[in-house]
Amino acid sequence: MQQVSTGRVVILGAGLAALYAALALAPRPVLLVSPDPVGQGASSAWAQGGVAAAMAQPDSPEAHAADTLRAGAGIVDPQVARSVTQEARDHILALTEIGAPFDRDSAGAYLLSREAAHGFARVVRVRGDQAGAEIMRALVAQLRLTPSVQVLEGYAATGLRAEAGRVTGVEVAPAAGGAPVLLSAPACLLAAGGSGGLYALTTNPARIRGEGAGMAARVGAMMADMEFVQFHPTAMDIGLDPAPLATEALRGEGAVLINRLGQRFMRGEHPDMELAPRDVVARAVYAQSQAGLRPMLDTREALGPRLTAEFPAVAEACAKAGIDPVTDPIPVAAAAHYHMGGVATDAAGRSSLAGLWACGEVASTGLHGANRLASNGLLEALVYARRCAADIAAELGGIAEAPALTLPAAAPGTLPDPQLVTRLRRAMTAGVGVVRTEAGMQAALREIAAVEAAQPGSPALRNMTATATLIAAAALTRRESRGAHFRTDTPHSTGETGQRSRMTLDAALALRDTLQKDPA
Repeated sequence: MQQVSTGRVVILGAGLAALYAALALAPRPVLLVSPDPVGQGASSAWAQGGVAAAMAQPDSPEAHAADTLRAGAGIVDPQVARSVTQEARDHILALTEIGAPFDRDSAGAYLLSREAAHGFARVVRVRGDQAGAEIMRALVAQLRLTPSVQVLEGYAATGLRAEAGRVTGVEVAPAAGGAPVLLSAPACLLAAGGSGGLYALTTNPARIRGEGAGMAARVGAMMADMEFVQFHPTAMDIGLDPAPLATEALRGEGAVLINRLGQRFMRGEHPDMELAPRDVVARAVYAQSQAGLRPMLDTREALGPRLTAEFPAVAEACAKAGIDPVTDPIPVAAAAHYHMGGVATDAAGRSSLAGLWACGEVASTGLHGANRLASNGLLEALVYARRCAADIAAELGGIAEAPALTLPAAAPGTLPDPQLVTRLRRAMTAGVGVVRTEAGMQAALREIAAVEAAQPGSPALRNMTATATLIAAAALTRRESRGAHFRTDTPHSTGETGQRSRMTLDAALALRDTLQKDPA
């Protein structure tokens, strides 16, 4: 493998966490590696709800932290929740300063939405459902004005290199296909997104398939809370992959869930009905789908013609599907949306391996617990991106000049077989989806092993199967139901509070190998 060295901090990813960290590191030289044009293909750009922050009385960071703890089903780290919610307002103001066009009233106050499990309206938004896209647009514009950041577009990370417990470099290859080049660097920040694309039905961009977490796991990083995958209850069920999202803010505005019989099925499921925690609503939607009752989101009475102007992304998706939400309800399904698990990090974003930091959805900080509170995802990305940048700067010390990097021409390489990726996605949905069983999770682990063995020469596929193995193994090991992890064979939790899970890939593979040897 060809090797190139750089004095730049290497950031893997091009979503909110990656861009915000790159700007926070300025003027320190940074290399941002993005398989797509920067700002595109990232989950952050698709985020509709906004950023949760206590911006107005009577709300407070303490109330925000309390809601985060309740939603997380007993395993949120209280200290993390308090510290993150305390910082939230500062990040909204920082984004505003660089040009994020948050919705505001004539007096300049931020317009706030209420989403599920929030005690107050505290989601800072842009044009109803455009927060992710507009925040990313402002960050990209700022990035283009920052000479310390070199963007390497059209390249994807395929692996990390570690020596004696320290990450020393990253393997990068042309995203369209090509052999990897080993890039040595003083520090690596992993901000490569989640794992929703490992499931057959997802709201995530196509590239978001757990490869970032898989790379860290394959070099021995400790992983945390891998079993907790959040399924969004109102993905639009219109035959598209990925599925467009009908933002939770619609339910915050009064939209209700009905089935094809016109029944409002959240009545009796939870006191908050449509604004119950996401895991509760997702299981109810899933049950309606399984029963053939066609769940739908009804915005007609609550929003009517307002939807088109106030939620343009939803209106556009409806128009493409031939649905008029002013007169017809929107078909929905529960789809993989956000991974609470990931690379275990400390308060500064450090992983268990020296030289490797992680932030955004690829990391597991303890903020989300078993069930992420709506719109806390972008907030966590902002807080930990800045923390990672500060910690990396402190460790590296003085700033040295680093010339722009030029990579050598790539030799031919191997892309994942699309049919194998489809097999993997189906196995994850069937065995480790909204509702889980012991037999289903065991079957998923065996199928993941078979997929991995079918194309051993594809690093990208190995990264996917590593993350899939960890999700299924951690889920099989947690013998209770908690938050987004629901098992029909153990439908109750072991107590009001529980323990976060921690697992290495070696441990997950050992469990998988045991099942391979004893298929019964």
